[in-house]
Amino acid sequence: MSGNTFGKLFCVTSFGESHGPAIGCVVDGCPPGLELSEADIQPDLDRRKPGTSKYVTQRKEEDKVRILSGVFEGRTTGTPIALLIENTDQRSYDYAKISQVFRPNHADYAYIQKYGIRDHRGGGRSSARETAVRVAAGAIAKKLLREKFGIRVRGYLSRMGDIEIAFKSWDEIDRNAFFAPDASRVPELEALIDTLRSEGDSIGARIEVVATNVPPGLGEPVFDRLDADLAHALMGINAVKGVEIGDGMKVAAMRGTEHRDEMTPDGFLSNHSGGVAGGISTGQDIVCAIAIKPTSSITTPGKSIDSEGKAVDMRTTGRHDPCVGVRATPIAEAMVALVLVDHWLRNRAQCGDVVPETPRITG
Repeated sequence: MSGNTFGKLFCVTSFGESHGPAIGCVVDGCPPGLELSEADIQPDLDRRKPGTSKYVTQRKEEDKVRILSGVFEGRTTGTPIALLIENTDQRSYDYAKISQVFRPNHADYAYIQKYGIRDHRGGGRSSARETAVRVAAGAIAKKLLREKFGIRVRGYLSRMGDIEIAFKSWDEIDRNAFFAPDASRVPELEALIDTLRSEGDSIGARIEVVATNVPPGLGEPVFDRLDADLAHALMGINAVKGVEIGDGMKVAAMRGTEHRDEMTPDGFLSNHSGGVAGGISTGQDIVCAIAIKPTSSITTPGKSIDSEGKAVDMRTTGRHDPCVGVRATPIAEAMVALVLVDHWLRNRAQCGDVVPETPRITG
């Protein structure tokens, strides 16, 4: 199976299955000398892990990360960093009934059409369980970006179903189970999840990610555009069906006089383009959003087929998220951080000595 490595200079190779003994990744290309320990990685894993509240899947995984290589006396050595997370709460018998049938709108059917074989236990490689290792790798990228540039990559839930959540404060996001930036909306979100559970249904969500203090010059003007790589990274997250950079789809209804980000000697007057112009960062905040589909694994029966192509009524059992968007914020942050650190290394390699005559204006 190809397609398990992300990045060009800061490379992450993921391995493992949802119900195997462990999942993990190898991070190659991290510069030497970065202070790093499990304690730098664990907080982001704790934000993503299952079982943290009654509003997410009740699979109980500690998601304790181990650094197996690439760190000596508390600092990265420049060699591959191997990270391992053991699976400790697999209930593979929950999936025995679907070993010969395909869950509608899930990866099952497409997976077996491609490979001719599938691990039906929790979806195997197509399970969102794999995203834990992306979050672990992203934590390293976040620390590197923070220490080199003061870049911060943060995300939040801006919509769940019909409930829109206006941004109020970064301080509120990690104080509730939904990563909502307005705590006053949390009771509505809780009530929605309770209703979905009782109805055997699920709901979609929208996550916003903002990277602040990003320097200008990251990205390329043609194939390796920064916004294109961000879209690639974010669309590669399980259940994501839409990605927006800046104003995103709204630009289809805008005029040039509305959308253009005008400049003055004192700085940009707007950021409709999400911090990227011509595929290259402008020095403004990088602003992205993802749309996450409703969870496919629901208890309401649906029509499907079995391995022989015969019609069946499919009902999924086991432990699942009524809204996978609840735990998606740390994953989206990780993928944005991985793109930014990879482009920083690439820019340093090619253009590290460039000193432009044009002054840098503020974002």
